[in-house]
Amino acid sequence: MTETTPVRSTLSAVRTTGSRQVRPATEGWSQQKDESGRPLLQFASPKRGKPPVHLADLTPEQRVEKVKELGMPGFRAKQLEKHYFTHFTSDAAEMTDLPAAGRDELVAGLLPPLLTEVRRLETDRGDTIKFLWKLHDGALVESVLMRYTGRITLCVSSQAGCGMNCPFCATGQAGLTRNMSAAEIIEQVVRANRLIADGGLGDPRKVGHEGERVTNIVFMGMGEPLANYARVMQAVRVMVDKQHGIGMSARGITVSTVGLVPAIQKLTKEDIPVTFALSLHAPDDQLRDELIPVNSRWKVDEALDAAKAYFDETGRRVSIEYALIKDMNDHAWRADLLAEKLNARGRGWVHVNPIPLNPTPGSIWTSSEPEVQDEFVRRLNEAGIPTTLRDTRGKEIDGACGQLVATEDDQRAADTVPVD
Repeated sequence: MTETTPVRSTLSAVRTTGSRQVRPATEGWSQQKDESGRPLLQFASPKRGKPPVHLADLTPEQRVEKVKELGMPGFRAKQLEKHYFTHFTSDAAEMTDLPAAGRDELVAGLLPPLLTEVRRLETDRGDTIKFLWKLHDGALVESVLMRYTGRITLCVSSQAGCGMNCPFCATGQAGLTRNMSAAEIIEQVVRANRLIADGGLGDPRKVGHEGERVTNIVFMGMGEPLANYARVMQAVRVMVDKQHGIGMSARGITVSTVGLVPAIQKLTKEDIPVTFALSLHAPDDQLRDELIPVNSRWKVDEALDAAKAYFDETGRRVSIEYALIKDMNDHAWRADLLAEKLNARGRGWVHVNPIPLNPTPGSIWTSSEPEVQDEFVRRLNEAGIPTTLRDTRGKEIDGACGQLVATEDDQRAADTVPVD
């Protein structure tokens, strides 16, 4: 961990400026609290029936052993990998290179169904698609596929719900249902790639090129990725494995966290150069304790030290995510304080992505005024911190950052769809 001197000067000085400060509060829902009255944090996944073991849950060696257990020679594992990770199929009928005798049993044993599509919603002229998936136990998750110029990004979920209880996030309002398996995470990517191959994101021959697929993954869907560390990292390994997995670039994968410092330190030692994003949302502990309840465990300076250590170890520039909330955290002095804290740890190691808050059901907050957003960005850039106001996609279909949640309407729709 990098030793730094906490920045205190700005915080004490600016409170006399008279800037309007809204106190964090909830409306339309009650934030879960523990016995001491603090916002409840759920790190452990509630016990529910585990999803069936899948090819993507296993190492390449384990896949070979599983194939042998099912009565086939070990080399059939490589064929299954190609069908699933390259051709994006779990349909035994399409796997004509496998022997007909025992084919169905082999596919059922290693490629069991994991996600049932309940509905999909489109916006941005078809360039953004939100999927609602039903898991084997009825839990609901969402993922969002977005076409940009030169890339296709998939926002994946890593948990059904979230246990971090952040009051401005729809997912956090729902609480944690359970962790997702590595294969359930990977299946979101495979299903998105199949949709692209079938022309569901526009004819690849016209809007992109034949053979195109998801190029970027952001773990910014439902859940706190680092609270489901082992399964998320297994999924990442499958994503980047060029021989036995999807074969993506690690640099195109972004893993985000609200600040689970011990897990950030583990990620630093993984030797997989993913992009790391810290969802900060406030530079001062007084506000962040209320906006991001996990700040009661690991303070702003601890999270920033861990983020800087990630850069020092990997050479990968860190992203700071910052939802701009009107009169809450968008004050000019907070931009100055954020810049001071980041510059105190060096130059060139970080990039700030302010994001206008996306409204969620029950929230009394809204995004900052455009001129306030511009001033916040200007101050950070002027202080030498590369800062880009991030474009948000999918607001019209509740598919933007912080909006993913299974609603009562989603649940009613899911109840009519049998699990595959």
